[in-house]
Amino acid sequence: MRTTPTEPIGVRVTDLDLREVTDAEVEELRALLAERGVAVFPGQDVDDESFVAFLRRFGDLAFTVGETPVDGCPDLNLISNVGRTTPPRSQFHVDSSYLRVPPAYTALRTVTIPDQGGETLFTDQYAAHDTLPAALREQLEGRRITHVVTGLDLDDDAETQAQHPVFRPHPLSGRPALYLSTPDRCAAISGMDADETAETVAQLLAHSTRSENTLRHAWSAGDVVMWDNAVVMHKADHSGVVGDRVMHRGMVAGHAPATGSGEQHPGW
Repeated sequence: MRTTPTEPIGVRVTDLDLREVTDAEVEELRALLAERGVAVFPGQDVDDESFVAFLRRFGDLAFTVGETPVDGCPDLNLISNVGRTTPPRSQFHVDSSYLRVPPAYTALRTVTIPDQGGETLFTDQYAAHDTLPAALREQLEGRRITHVVTGLDLDDDAETQAQHPVFRPHPLSGRPALYLSTPDRCAAISGMDADETAETVAQLLAHSTRSENTLRHAWSAGDVVMWDNAVVMHKADHSGVVGDRVMHRGMVAGHAPATGSGEQHPGW
């Protein structure tokens, strides 16, 4: 396995067949994702079955209820612009942050890439934390954001909101990241009223998504991309897409909560 860092975040992994990864390579990839946030695996020849098998090496799979499953493979969901008259909407976000234990990892495999456009963008939330103005970091220390579900029709007993630290230490690296999502999902910041929350979330989002803090991945046939949801936010750029854009998405369940008292993982 050969790795080449990309900037400002991420790593390109070559000389690795995802159908034949070893236990040692899985642990190396965990460490890489905890440090670099995103791993790009070019030139992979994986179908849905082998893609799912690869993801299961990292833990149990998760699925966002209310999203479209892949036909014949209910562990994956379909990402597609086929048949749409208007482009899909996408904002920077973290997958399923409204869950008490959000997914640890998300991965996409290419099925059909468009003739033009359709890149996926990732932000470095470690750097977003580290470069916050000192006064703002001090103001937010110890506060929590209430993340809520949006755009999904869920059952009455489903989880629809959770509180997470604004500065969320990664359970493997120990490094704090600015844990944020799209503004509609960031309903409240502890100790702030609605106006203060909206103003602060907008400021944090603008800070996180600066161009110098963002990796733009242009897709090629055979690409698989996996990312650590505790390290990055992501969004698809649907502007200027020409042609069909079809991908299959899988997610790995988050780190288990600590036992007793219903509290989350101590690092999360």
